[in-house]
Amino acid sequence: MRAVLCKEFGSPRARVVAGVPPPAGPGPGQVKIAVGAAGLNFADLLMIGGSYQEKPALPFVPGLEAAGTVLACGPGVTRVAPGDRVLALVDHGAFAEQALAREADVHPLPPGMDEVTAAGFAIAYGTAHGALRWRADLKHGETVLVHGAGGGVGLAAVEVAKAMGATVIATAGDAGKLAIARAHGADHLIDYRTEALRGRVKEICARSNGSDGVDVVYDPVGGEVFDQSLRCAAWSGRLVVIGFASGTVPQIPANYLLVKNLSVLGLYWGSYRKHRPAMLAEAFADLFSWYEAGRLRPHVSQTLDLGEAAAALDLLKTRRSTGKVVLTTARA
Repeated sequence: MRAVLCKEFGSPRARVVAGVPPPAGPGPGQVKIAVGAAGLNFADLLMIGGSYQEKPALPFVPGLEAAGTVLACGPGVTRVAPGDRVLALVDHGAFAEQALAREADVHPLPPGMDEVTAAGFAIAYGTAHGALRWRADLKHGETVLVHGAGGGVGLAAVEVAKAMGATVIATAGDAGKLAIARAHGADHLIDYRTEALRGRVKEICARSNGSDGVDVVYDPVGGEVFDQSLRCAAWSGRLVVIGFASGTVPQIPANYLLVKNLSVLGLYWGSYRKHRPAMLAEAFADLFSWYEAGRLRPHVSQTLDLGEAAAALDLLKTRRSTGKVVLTTARA
């Protein structure tokens, strides 16, 4: 089968598409999937670069999320059967024509969801749901500031926040990405490269509901954006740290937390697969119901063949994509 191989950490030339044997199994509790499409994530870049929380043994096949059809089920598997259309989460290995996943990480697709949409759905929407519902305890009528709103996890957060009844202020670095955020439900837009973030947020909140800041900040960017967000949060606000796309991990001045009764919460959504897998099934029940009701409209900006994985990863690295980038395995 075809697969993307990472032979060295940090070297683009070490990522090649090669013929490799299909994965063995499935073993007990495992599901083997014919991968139709695989979603790209910022975490893939970190893993390939050797700077992710988890470092697979070399060589390895990258890719954290896939969608396709169940080929076979190992002993003890009861939730899915051969022929089922599913999405799956894996530690790595999604950038291939076949993949193995744990049963708990495999979720049957709603009837109207195609494989390309499904391949980019799990991590982006799961992260947004987990951050806003589990960590921030977002309430109907509250205001959410979503950073990086043109990217995969940011755009998903715009839609999830709207599905939960919030007012959304979306930030991004150019007009095109902000236009996409608007099309997906954002109520207010801020270009943080040309506008003063703190001043605009205060102005919007005062005009829209008379408050002095936002209730929740959703931050996959970090750096200066996070520092400004501390000043944009209302009294008793919650800031959820998703990642550090800016490349800078912020240092939190604790006096801001004290004076404004702020909470800063981290979310590594993938860790719930290990610690609370049942919560993921509950989350997908919510998300799939919202999708079927038309309240979530996933945006895939580019779809490339598996053989173009290097180009696809470069789109992510250089931030030339919006929403999700997805690899497909079907040959032309």
